[in-house]
Amino acid sequence: MKSQKVRDLDDLELRRQLAEMEEQAFRLQFQMSMGQFDGLKKVRAMRKTRARILTVLRERAGTGQAQPAPGVKK
Repeated sequence: MKSQKVRDLDDLELRRQLAEMEEQAFRLQFQMSMGQFDGLKKVRAMRKTRARILTVLRERAGTGQAQPAPGVKK
């Protein structure tokens, strides 16, 4: 996932994506330990995407620019 696409998502969606990614990373790690997974590209891409998501969440937390979920009015 590109950084601009990550920035366009609201905080709730980013947290949901992060939770899914952590679960998928756990499964891939388990598969690699069992020797069933041969591609390292997916793991590397997932780590980079996770880092992008965490960076955007930290930037928003630091500046107080939390984006509301779509359809929610202030």
